[in-house]
Amino acid sequence: MRKLIPVFIYSLLCGSLYAQTLTWTSNELHLNFKESRSATSVPFITWVKPAMDYSSSQETRVAIEATVTDNAGLKAVVITIGNSTTGEADGSKAFESVSGNSFSLNTNVNLKEGTRYVEITTENILGVKVSSRRTLIVGKDALDYISADRKDIALIFATDNYDHWDDLVNPINDGQTIARELQDKYGFETEIITNATTEEVFEKIREYNLKRFKPQDQLLIFFAGHGLFDDAFGEGYVVAKNSLADDKSRTSYIAHARLRGIVNNIPCQHVLLMMDVCFGGTLDPVIARARTAADEVTEREMLARKLSYKTRKYLTSGGKEYVSDGIAGSHSPFAGKFLESLRSNGGDDFVLTLSEIQVGMEKLKTLPRFGAFGDDERLSDFVFVSKARK
Repeated sequence: MRKLIPVFIYSLLCGSLYAQTLTWTSNELHLNFKESRSATSVPFITWVKPAMDYSSSQETRVAIEATVTDNAGLKAVVITIGNSTTGEADGSKAFESVSGNSFSLNTNVNLKEGTRYVEITTENILGVKVSSRRTLIVGKDALDYISADRKDIALIFATDNYDHWDDLVNPINDGQTIARELQDKYGFETEIITNATTEEVFEKIREYNLKRFKPQDQLLIFFAGHGLFDDAFGEGYVVAKNSLADDKSRTSYIAHARLRGIVNNIPCQHVLLMMDVCFGGTLDPVIARARTAADEVTEREMLARKLSYKTRKYLTSGGKEYVSDGIAGSHSPFAGKFLESLRSNGGDDFVLTLSEIQVGMEKLKTLPRFGAFGDDERLSDFVFVSKARK
């Protein structure tokens, strides 16, 4: 989403850039239109490593990988490293043979311990400069860095009253109970949207696409209600309050493919999508079970490491199948097991991980599905940190 903003601003102003300088900044980009002629193209910098705006590394030697593109043609690419606290640069390197419309940067840099930055600056043949920066905590301080002002947020969609589908008995009760547990035991900020139409779901998620998140913030998005799989389209759907029962085109439904895309685009580094709906496992074209490895580190070190990788995980109540809504006045089997995990307070270390939630759900008749989507990094996780530990 942030990449689109400078282009939008530029498109409004490019007709009046003659003989002036325009500078625009954000936490990611710095643009400088310095030529005395109208610019018609803006370079883009796409980071691969580090993937996150703000991360940590125990190693002082860090891999830097990015792609720089521009339709007009590139003129220069420079990488600069320095001290984030003072702003002082430690050194820079200009890459040779930069030309054409694309340049792939793949190198290693040695950083001093502390809070450091890595900045890529590129200029196109029209004289338009763009800079993009990543900040890293390097060395021993990275072992247990956890931001004091990080937040955990939950956005819960629960629907049990439908215009054209049979009503359900538990989704809203499930959503409200889960929200209370997240608030009371884990300090989450929660928002519950009940009986939302297709338009209201997308409008609400769009709000979250426009929010600002800190690097270690986490966002849980939870859907409870009806789900559908269309064999003809090979696509799964969330059924909204106003979804039509006879809608063969499925335009009144929330397609999993679109949901994956817009959730992946939310500018929060750590996102978990949970779906207590029928056919929820078809969210990902490949249903995969996560592999975990034993760690011999402290709980604080574990948290710091998990929050250093971009997270795009999903956990659904089933695969390509119908799932139970449960008994009226109780909870769905999936929501019930999730609540049991939340009420454990994370066990002895007061940290509840996705793998621990999975273990608690393995006895369900319909086996929940777990996997990754979008820009997920392999070592990432979504953690629930009990208030008893904080």
